[in-house]
Amino acid sequence: MNRLVFKKFLLGLFLTTMLTSINACAAASSTQPTDPKVYAKFIDMMVEKHQFDRQELGLLLSKAKVQPRILKAMSSPAEKRLEWHSYRKIFVKPSRINGGVKFWHDNHALLQAAADKYGVPAEIIVAIIGVETRYGGNTGHFKVLDALSTLGFHFPKRSKFFTSELKHFLLLCREEGFDPLKPVGSYAGAMGQSQFIPSSYRAYAVDGDGDNKRDLWESQADIIFSVANYFAKHGWTKNQPITQPVTVQGTSYKELVNNKLKPKHTLQDLSKHQVPIPKNMSLATPVKLLKLKQATGDEYWLAFHNFYVITRYNHSALYAMAAYQLSQEIKKSMSN
Repeated sequence: MNRLVFKKFLLGLFLTTMLTSINACAAASSTQPTDPKVYAKFIDMMVEKHQFDRQELGLLLSKAKVQPRILKAMSSPAEKRLEWHSYRKIFVKPSRINGGVKFWHDNHALLQAAADKYGVPAEIIVAIIGVETRYGGNTGHFKVLDALSTLGFHFPKRSKFFTSELKHFLLLCREEGFDPLKPVGSYAGAMGQSQFIPSSYRAYAVDGDGDNKRDLWESQADIIFSVANYFAKHGWTKNQPITQPVTVQGTSYKELVNNKLKPKHTLQDLSKHQVPIPKNMSLATPVKLLKLKQATGDEYWLAFHNFYVITRYNHSALYAMAAYQLSQEIKKSMSN
């Protein structure tokens, strides 16, 4: 092959590669409607059990579009991709701490009222909103209808869960007077500054400002009171510990480390495995020995019931620890 022919060959190969990449990107970012037959059983259920109009619901669902970006995001969440030392950097950093201090100052009276009513510390409420949406700075970019229909009918692994959430979303829209085509949220269909999925919105959102609406996008009272109510309803215990670091000894403690989130051992169990325990707490106190991976090795924490309650918001120990540590940094900055 002479030099000229070889150059033409390389140019052709380059153009082919570029066109393939462009087409692949276009396909990945495109959206497309779903075959109406896919929705048939869902529509039947909504008509029979919840008295939706068949024709109106069919028309609404025909406007939902499959979002490939959502399917990609669901397949690789940060809680499963990252180790603790990398995950922590996303949430426990100056911008979120400073944002939390500002949010606390701006909403001091509401946070105090929520803490008094529900027993949930203000710093925990603030940190959750900070972790979820950067205090309302990023409440999501996907139409909730698109997100839930994409995951309900095109993500078999979680289809049952997300078709249920789609049901709750449609019921929520009917109850609250929302246009189903308008709400925008996360790729998983979570909504507002507090990022409630539809079933949580219906069950735990409250009207904090007394206007007979539950607005988790704009009403700071509704947002703050709803987060506090969520934790209270999941068993938050006022003035009880959340978590604390611990130094392990020997090897016996390894028998207590597992991936479960709910505390299954007691402080007495830990003491029998050479794990130092708080002296001012009952030996019968439920606790989990939590292992987190830092860049230079493992660290260990005692995680109590209230830590488990934080994982009810997002079923991840990394999430709960990030929220807790952010809350403590915000609280420390508030007192400086």
